[in-house]
Amino acid sequence: MKIGLDIMGGDYAPKAAVLGAIEAYKTLSADQKLVLIGDKEVTVSILQENGVSPDNFEFVHTTEVIGMGEHPTKAIVQKPDSSISVGFQLLKSGEIQAFSSAGNTGAMLVGAMFSVKTIPGVVRPAMTTIVPKLKGGLGILLDVGANADCKPDVLVQFGVLGSLFAQAVYDISNPRVALMNIGEEEEKGNILSQATYPLMKATSLFNFVGNVEGRDLFSESADVYVCDGFTGNVILKLAESFYVITRKKQLKDEFFDRFNYEQYGGSPILGVNAPVVVGHGISSPEAIKNMVLLSRNMVESNLVDKIKQAFQ
Repeated sequence: MKIGLDIMGGDYAPKAAVLGAIEAYKTLSADQKLVLIGDKEVTVSILQENGVSPDNFEFVHTTEVIGMGEHPTKAIVQKPDSSISVGFQLLKSGEIQAFSSAGNTGAMLVGAMFSVKTIPGVVRPAMTTIVPKLKGGLGILLDVGANADCKPDVLVQFGVLGSLFAQAVYDISNPRVALMNIGEEEEKGNILSQATYPLMKATSLFNFVGNVEGRDLFSESADVYVCDGFTGNVILKLAESFYVITRKKQLKDEFFDRFNYEQYGGSPILGVNAPVVVGHGISSPEAIKNMVLLSRNMVESNLVDKIKQAFQ
């Protein structure tokens, strides 16, 4: 297995990415190889500064970088030798089996859809995040930003994607899928929620348990929470602030510690033909390490094949 990592993506790249790669290497097995994509000379220098042999990695040298504020589509087209563009070329050709980056999220979405493309039957890919539960364990929230506007059939597909992800990567048996809403009653919500509910209720593709409210997100009400990307991104950014606030207030609490994004590495793009993970722009070495390990787990679980089968 070869896992591609963009070492030029992120606010603290390339140093944070390379240090994260070093930590990931310590966890990977002998048959799992990290392919570092970016400026080879700079990367080798950082490795040597930290007493790590470059022989532990493979390198693909690139000369361009897509900045965090660049237009995704234009950047992918106009910078073919950027670390993100080259990473997707390698993924498409099968030279790597997974690709991850803490760089431009839009470029990662565009790159995934232009290169490995969407799985046939999937209308729109979705991005996920982990939701810690009060009693331990975790839930999955999607979409968290890939699709600000959605139609009912797309939300139903998110339910399928989230359910398969929960089963394959996190070993959650028969995941309970809920629709995020402003009330538990079937008739509650905006037009989108009202139109989606009966479709989810009628499907046999996942275990639908009804509507949930925001206050249920960290409870045992469900395992997979479905919403449009606008709502999901607002929830995600609010949840991320919990950890930051507790640290600023010097509060130590195990539950709120689990809101630390570093533990989860990144957000998978579900519904494309290969494992792709997008990390937080401020990713630390710990976050980069966990992003790589999540990529590995997605490959080992055969998640993409399972999604393909579900959408045949």
